Amino acid sequence: MDQLNPYRDGFAVVLISTPALAGAATQAVQQAGGRVMRSIDWPAVAEEIGRQAGRPLLLIDTHGAPATAMEVALARIDAVATALDLPIVVSLSTQDIDLVAAMLLGPRVAMLCDASELELVAALAVAGATNSGATMVHSHFHEGESERLRQLNAEVARIAEVLARLSTGDEEERRGGGVSDRHQSFHVAATRPQPGDAELIRRMIRARRLRDGFFGAGLFEEPAWDMLLDLYAAHLEGTRVSVSSLCIAAAVAPTTALRWIGKMTEAGLFTRQPDPVDRRRAFMVLTERALEGMRAYLAAVRRLGTT
Repeated sequence: MDQLNPYRDGFAVVLISTPALAGAATQAVQQAGGRVMRSIDWPAVAEEIGRQAGRPLLLIDTHGAPATAMEVALARIDAVATALDLPIVVSLSTQDIDLVAAMLLGPRVAMLCDASELELVAALAVAGATNSGATMVHSHFHEGESERLRQLNAEVARIAEVLARLSTGDEEERRGGGVSDRHQSFHVAATRPQPGDAELIRRMIRARRLRDGFFGAGLFEEPAWDMLLDLYAAHLEGTRVSVSSLCIAAAVAPTTALRWIGKMTEAGLFTRQPDPVDRRRAFMVLTERALEGMRAYLAAVRRLGTT
């Protein structure tokens, strides 16, 4: 192991997993163009994390991890990764969503729920290239896998485009001419919730789900909007939404939902609130900026008389 140059043979990775899964995870790292410089079992994380040289990527596989050890380890991982600005890729099961999101949700974290080998390799390649400043994808994908990789890249590009528009406030239409002047700014006059707004939102959500019954699932995927609607309805009803529940509301694959939750948080529309009773869980809520936008949107819908 070259401690002086941990990136000599590809981007460096510290792997956190059970010993039984370390071999498969190491293979995924190698296919992505990286190398595992250290493998740590869950009970040893608190003591060993952060001892490595350089700025490696952390690959965390929660499958089969003891719940108690994982809770302690994730808190320590978050502290070290925040202090050293380390990128993280997490491979997790559906049942671990709330615990992992309560500890690690953030812009430097990529969460993959019940991911395929291809999805894991692709996420590692992207995170590793970003971390090391080079593109290092060595794996040879089959034709079907290559198509899936193109779809993943397209989705990431679409999220980046949406965030760019949100962060700059640029309302200009991508397809030419003179249409953008009809669009209102995101920053609109303050409005107040009206009686019946919560029920109106719930009707909108039900109407969106009805489409799948007539045209098939997956054709109308809009996870960002579905989550905005669900969180605003919960805000009006005075209820709280866990990360796992929000993934369900997004009506897409959990990995896609988690990616959008992270990006919407980064864009300043979602924020995470720890559960005051159970540290293993966090709730997602809308920021004031998002609440203003949703109130103004509902007011506009009412003026149009549409749902």
